[in-house]
Amino acid sequence: MKHIQSRDNPFFKELAKLAGSARQRGKVDQTLLDGTHLLAAYLDSQKQLQHILLNAAALHDAEITALLERAADVPVTQLDDRLFAELSELKTPTGILALVDLPKSAGTIADSRFALLLEDIQDPGNLGSMLRSAAAAGCDAVFLSAGCADAWSPKVLRAAMGGHFALHIHERQDLPGVAKVFPGALLAASLQATRSLYDCDLRGKVAFLIGNEGAGLSADLLNFATHQISIPMPGKAESLNAAAATAICLFETVRQRSQRQCRSLPDNG
Repeated sequence: MKHIQSRDNPFFKELAKLAGSARQRGKVDQTLLDGTHLLAAYLDSQKQLQHILLNAAALHDAEITALLERAADVPVTQLDDRLFAELSELKTPTGILALVDLPKSAGTIADSRFALLLEDIQDPGNLGSMLRSAAAAGCDAVFLSAGCADAWSPKVLRAAMGGHFALHIHERQDLPGVAKVFPGALLAASLQATRSLYDCDLRGKVAFLIGNEGAGLSADLLNFATHQISIPMPGKAESLNAAAATAICLFETVRQRSQRQCRSLPDNG
């Protein structure tokens, strides 16, 4: 195991640029995963780690030891604690980071049965929560406009809790162009819509269009919606957080599709 103690080490310098720069992540197609949960989710998805980074405390952590056994063929470097802390955004570092390649986007919107189109979602926490919900609901693809936060930033990765590795994520997309070729229903969440989400049949091919936290969807993208829908809010709140609204839409789709499956089961009574 190598041990890096100097900030002038070339490898550490590259890691520091990667941790702090979306441009650098895009340039080298790599990112850092922070913590045992993300590393375990990445390994569960049958993907290969490129390098593992530890601090001193990690050498005595049973959970980290188990991960190292799962990735026995991956190079490992121990960083001085202060260097490790510079790469982690956590106030209390977990002790393990991993360098990974960004997965290549596969397929197109035409191949999708259940997709999410996100326009200019700028808050990393919101974006991560949306990706987590999309993965949990069984979406097969998520398309992000160029104005969205970096999907592979540490904050988004942490908020998504491994959701990235169950999705095909397409960044910097021309969303009107994507919507134009989708073969199913395109539902746009809008506060001005008069049709309720719960009145829509979501059992076929469906894609939800979700707009910026403040401005909503652009007119260009909204024009491609086959339905504009709202979420009924009988309470006194004027609106929902974008991530919460997304989760409601996705899991109403899950509910409707689950009902259809239940009705199709044979009666063994």
